[in-house]
Amino acid sequence: MDTFTLLKYLTQFAMPPASMAVGLLLGGILALVGLRRLGVLVAALAVGETLVMAFPPVSDALLEPLQAKARAAAAEAPACCYDAIVVLGGGVTPAAPPFLMDPDLADAADRVWYAARLYHRGIARRVIVSGGSLLAGNSEPAKTEAEAMRRFLVDLGVPSEAIVSEGNSMNTLENIRNVRQMVGEARVALVTSAFHMPRALKIARQGNLNVGAFPTDWRLPAEARPSWDNWVPSIAAMAWSSISLREHVALLLDRRGEI
Repeated sequence: MDTFTLLKYLTQFAMPPASMAVGLLLGGILALVGLRRLGVLVAALAVGETLVMAFPPVSDALLEPLQAKARAAAAEAPACCYDAIVVLGGGVTPAAPPFLMDPDLADAADRVWYAARLYHRGIARRVIVSGGSLLAGNSEPAKTEAEAMRRFLVDLGVPSEAIVSEGNSMNTLENIRNVRQMVGEARVALVTSAFHMPRALKIARQGNLNVGAFPTDWRLPAEARPSWDNWVPSIAAMAWSSISLREHVALLLDRRGEI
């Protein structure tokens, strides 16, 4: 197992709902070996973590600082004249025949749509779509995320000859590194989800990629949502809490970009 896969597993097991399953299992094992009180405590903490992170005010508190940084960075970005629009992976699931014959739009597909809008506004004359695939050994075009995004952009009216695919990267660090090799010191418009923009900018600075921030995929603030979406625990809130917490942890602890 490589480091990338190991980190993915560890991250998934540390966040609900997987963390609750792990906690309940560990609590049961502790109870069976005679450590009943400790087992009950571990199980209770696992359930408590899941409930807390499913509470919308918690997800808002974790997410809003990331979105605030993205807004500030977007306000500082020049409005025009970029060498390319760079769309980071994460918005489209590539095809995986015979199970998924065509690419599928993910929750962050706003990235691709926003890139198309920026292109039509004349921000830059080309779009670089960045993202590989875990399906090692498959070389058919739609099986990389970059190619899946390219097809979506074409459907949105972006000329095929204006799109450049970077289909070898597996994470944000590789996205930035490979794009830097393609554009050199030229300035690019970086498009990614608002919650992901602070970390993407940090890695871009470490990689000497000259970028302007163009975040998208925003979550509505509490005042713009129905009241039940603000006070009733939900799977959606738990997902936003997990996403935001991963970003905060990565911003604080991930040193790969410095290396």
